[in-house]
Amino acid sequence: MLNTSNISLRFGARFLFEEISIKFSPECRYGLIGANGSGKSTFMKILSGAIEPTSGHVSKDPHERIGVLSQDQFAFDEYPVLDVVMMGHKQLWALKEERETLYDKGDELTEEEAIRLGDAEVEFAELDGYSADALAGELLLGVGVPEELHYGLMKEVAPGLKLRVLLVQALFGEPEILLLDEPTNNLDMETIEWLEQLLVNKKSTMIIISHDRHFLNTVCTHTADIDYGTIQLFPGNYDNYMIAAEQVKDRVRNENAKKKAQIADLQSFVSRFSANASKAKQATSRQKQLEKIQLTEVKPSSRMNPYIRFEQNKKLHKHAVQISNVTKGFDEQSLFSKLNLGIQAGERIAVIGRNGVGKTTLLNCLSDSMPVDAGEIKWAKNAQFGYFRQDHNDEFAEDMNLYEWMYQWKQPEDDEQKIRGILGRLLFSAQEIKKSVTILSGGEKCRMLFGKFMLQKPNVLLMDEPTNHLDMESIESLNLGLLNFAGTLIFVSHDQEFVSSLATRVLEITEKEVIDFGGTYTEYKEKKKREQKKNKKKK
Repeated sequence: MLNTSNISLRFGARFLFEEISIKFSPECRYGLIGANGSGKSTFMKILSGAIEPTSGHVSKDPHERIGVLSQDQFAFDEYPVLDVVMMGHKQLWALKEERETLYDKGDELTEEEAIRLGDAEVEFAELDGYSADALAGELLLGVGVPEELHYGLMKEVAPGLKLRVLLVQALFGEPEILLLDEPTNNLDMETIEWLEQLLVNKKSTMIIISHDRHFLNTVCTHTADIDYGTIQLFPGNYDNYMIAAEQVKDRVRNENAKKKAQIADLQSFVSRFSANASKAKQATSRQKQLEKIQLTEVKPSSRMNPYIRFEQNKKLHKHAVQISNVTKGFDEQSLFSKLNLGIQAGERIAVIGRNGVGKTTLLNCLSDSMPVDAGEIKWAKNAQFGYFRQDHNDEFAEDMNLYEWMYQWKQPEDDEQKIRGILGRLLFSAQEIKKSVTILSGGEKCRMLFGKFMLQKPNVLLMDEPTNHLDMESIESLNLGLLNFAGTLIFVSHDQEFVSSLATRVLEITEKEVIDFGGTYTEYKEKKKREQKKNKKKK
């Protein structure tokens, strides 16, 4: 059990949290949601003990262990990967180090140290220490970290895989409490599904921060909503929360409407009869009733949705692009070979597959950012595309303010008001547009790129993981903007909700082939399940 009692956190004169008391029940899984900047990660750090609150305290059963997903990718660079995982169980790791130190002494062990070594062996066995390597290795394979990396140093592991190692570190040793901040980052769909099932089957109390709606809906039993420095708990997953939160607002509005009608009746009576001697007592009584009625404040949410709409200057007819016998690979390893695809104007194509199979490479080839090894990619004559790259930091390297950056992409007919209007729709205030693009957050950079496309009006959008770094509100706005986009969309995403709502066609890149499915992602998943059942029956 994890409890907070009167937790407050103050930065200068501003309270980020004030007097928060919450009980997180055993074996429940809480999705911690809120707008960017609302303090989700900070609250998580208070729960883990990494940050001390200004006042109040966090309490738990002293025998319960907390597993925390570390956000520092470089903290363990000099340690072997398996050791990094086992460090997630601090007691087990301390015993492992103590045993190794004592064994290193060999014949020089004192009698007291020999006795301690025996005790340490018993404690190590009780914590299942002798199978720790195997358990850690199994978890690493589950998240897609290949066995050949398990005994190497963390500094030799690619950044995306480092995050997976840190995720396994948090999960290792079955902690009673799990604090997971964005656990699906850098995971492909297959690994996210594996993680969903793993968490659902665990008995731990969990607090999870994620912008992946499908993940929250699948995993969470409760939702904790941070808004205006307070946290409200709702039973159910994210979709249940959305319904319940609106129902609460509707109920308060209805109660306020009844109160307003009652206030109007009482005020009418008092104004009519307060000067009438025979009705004076009744008027006084009504006045007292009037003073007791209090309207409940309905605060507008601090969450704000950007306005994202993509238009196209020139409409494409029939074909958007033809891919003929295209081959691409690296270091003599082919990612796709003799690929043939015809993409029609107006299609919305999701490119899916495990990490490293070539999804980004395909988009780079389509955008002419990378040459193909063989074959041809032929775009329609009037095709104009906007490319949202997964790594787009170089587009913000030059020191200029937001207005100057956006001005670069204006059309001849656009004036200053148009540029300011686009920035305003993307939630950048008049004051904020004066700051340098070099200090923008990941989510702010994404919104700036959407603004660029809103000005350029391409008829083809290529998007590589566009929901990375976005909050829920921005993802929902982008989702709607792309649904209403009349042009051609080819995109890579690990967000199942996003893919399911958009894709009219699915390309899955595997190690052996590129599977082209003409239908939605939901239909594709159902097809794969049917095929898997057939294969099981054959076996």
